[in-house]
Amino acid sequence: MAKKEETKEVKEPRKEAPKKEAPKQEAAPQEAKKEKKQEKKHEGKGEGKEHEKKDRKGAPKEGKKEAPKGKEAGPEIKHFVRIANTDLDGKKSVQYGLIGIKGIGRRAAKIITLNSAVDPKAILGYVSDADTERLQSSVDNISTILPSWMVNKQNDIMSGEDKHLIGTDVLLGLNEDLNTMKKMRSYKGLRHERGLRVRGQRSRSTGRRGRTVGVSRATLQAKPKEAEKKEETKGAGK
Repeated sequence: MAKKEETKEVKEPRKEAPKKEAPKQEAAPQEAKKEKKQEKKHEGKGEGKEHEKKDRKGAPKEGKKEAPKGKEAGPEIKHFVRIANTDLDGKKSVQYGLIGIKGIGRRAAKIITLNSAVDPKAILGYVSDADTERLQSSVDNISTILPSWMVNKQNDIMSGEDKHLIGTDVLLGLNEDLNTMKKMRSYKGLRHERGLRVRGQRSRSTGRRGRTVGVSRATLQAKPKEAEKKEETKGAGK
């Protein structure tokens, strides 16, 4: 009997031991799984995005970033250049910028630029002050630079000289010429005074300005009626 009791006592601790340790082992992996899930959630918020940016093709690397280069300081453009009391567009070339002066065309502008030793294709806003002064002086003396056949006022009535008028002088010279023709009572002056065509153009069917020219049917029908009334009044008076 003693042997059987000993054997029972020995068997009991062997059976109880695995039962008590089993729940502890099952709890441990569950806690580990929870920790892993939490770590994955935290990693997905910030760290995952950073890895994606680095893995992109053609993306600049953080270590090789270069500082932005500053723009080279150059001469500022002049948006308006004043020559011969007129504001010229500084964004245009010298040759085409001078056309803004009244009385100067493309040919005259090219002659002026060559005479003043300035590149005609250079931008007017970047031209130096010395070059602008030379252009101003050549524009002032344009009548001596241009040939006689290119001047816009040849054989002046008062002086008999060949002149080239610029700016406001163009309009003033034109008005003076018209006034002199009107005072002389020449054919051209009279035509200008009456507002008719001067150079022999047709005026019967074209060149109608101001009041409308023409006759309506109503006026034609009204004229014979008025004539009949006048005759009746004359007959009654007799």
